[in-house]
Amino acid sequence: MSLTTAPVFTLKELVTFEELAANYPLLQLLNPHLSQADYEEMLVHMLQHDYKQVAVLNERKEIIGLSGYWIGTKIYSGKYLEMDNVIVLPSYRSQGIGKILCHWMEEKAKAESCKCIMLDAYVVNKDAHRFYFREGFVILGFHMLKNL
Repeated sequence: MSLTTAPVFTLKELVTFEELAANYPLLQLLNPHLSQADYEEMLVHMLQHDYKQVAVLNERKEIIGLSGYWIGTKIYSGKYLEMDNVIVLPSYRSQGIGKILCHWMEEKAKAESCKCIMLDAYVVNKDAHRFYFREGFVILGFHMLKNL
């Protein structure tokens, strides 16, 4: 009988422009119309507002899952941590990577004295909705957008 070992995943917080910019191919899976130039231009502004990412790495130190985040305060929620563009490589889905990211975010939010975690999930992303419901998220309202 052979013993199988579970994969070893590690987490890394990413904070520099170079670390974040390198994740463009992964973010493009969730945002196919995003150009690298636009992403890098956005990062310059986002980093000024304390945007960061946390990555899940496999045993070869390749990024297989990722979530951006920042901390803010809103009247209706108080201080919050917002998860942004949560993505897991398709070949690693259903292996607990999303759960690892959510757990890390929850611990970070608690350490930062946040009252809640929030995120946006695209309306068409039904798999993500089921996952977030299992993780204890609820729908509070509609996030509305008007293109200019």
